[in-house]
Amino acid sequence: MSDHAAFGVGLATRTPAGKVLDTWFPVVALDGHVEAAARIASAVGHTGGGATHGLDATVVSGLDGDDPALRAARSLVAAAEADASPLGTERFAVVTFLDDLGAAPTDAHDVYLRLHLISHRLARPHAINVEGAFGLLSNVVWTDLGPADPEDFEVQRLELEASGQRVRVTSVDKFPRMTDYVIPSGVRIADADRVRLGAHLAEGTTVMHEGFVNFNAGTLGASMVEGRISAGVLVGDGSDLGGSASIMGTLSGGGKEVISVGERCLLGANAGLGISLGDDCVVEAGLYVTAGTKVTLPDGRVVKARELSGADGLLLRRDSVSGAVTAVEREGATGDWGGLNEALHANQ
Repeated sequence: MSDHAAFGVGLATRTPAGKVLDTWFPVVALDGHVEAAARIASAVGHTGGGATHGLDATVVSGLDGDDPALRAARSLVAAAEADASPLGTERFAVVTFLDDLGAAPTDAHDVYLRLHLISHRLARPHAINVEGAFGLLSNVVWTDLGPADPEDFEVQRLELEASGQRVRVTSVDKFPRMTDYVIPSGVRIADADRVRLGAHLAEGTTVMHEGFVNFNAGTLGASMVEGRISAGVLVGDGSDLGGSASIMGTLSGGGKEVISVGERCLLGANAGLGISLGDDCVVEAGLYVTAGTKVTLPDGRVVKARELSGADGLLLRRDSVSGAVTAVEREGATGDWGGLNEALHANQ
């Protein structure tokens, strides 16, 4: 885990009862000792440790200058003052300081800042602690008018309809879609609903319509994502997840092992993976390999797939005659499945 500090200037939404629904951090930075962070800390009376402070007109009146964080502070205070949400929520400007990203988050602002750091590619998945994030976030009705509290939403929807205003619900979840908060450079995302805030998409990544990337997971280089990257999973540069392919994450069933896919790998359509792959590996279409899958090796030995976890240059396939799962070493492995189409991943 990292022991770096971080800070962010954001705009939060809360209910009349004070429940925080979200916090958008348009400006985030690692290492809170940067000049702008120090000036804002002085203005709000921050004396150290992890904390979130409200920003108002009085505070930002002394924060002149062209630094992005200072400009954001002024703009977000103005946006909060001008906001009148039809959903009955209040938006307010904040600054959040985190003094140890290796420690677990403590509140919703803290979680949102960490998710932003990952999606802004300032931190890789697993480099900062997001343990307990689910318990710190509220379930939210995500709409085209902003986040709403599920407890009040049906009444609010009726009232909006009576006033001639329709509201569109995109999801009911604790995590919002990433593109409403962060749009990384050099990526393509065919369906924004399928990438959660906290996903890490490296430059050159393409997420197709049925692809999915969860929080604290993602790609470390140019990759084609037509399958599912579950929470905690890392996919290396030049790898391709075929249509409807799935990689086991760390959330279901209390799983703790981090699954990773190396560089230049191919996970075939409808395949599944419960072990890590090294570089230059291929899993045959339709084959699901879990840690306990019995795999026959070229010398006739039968091992559990977990013994092959992380190995390079493997071809995992099912023998079409015997039905046995087999593993063979790929000769001339690098790129011999064809590799990624470079034109599809020049996402500029």
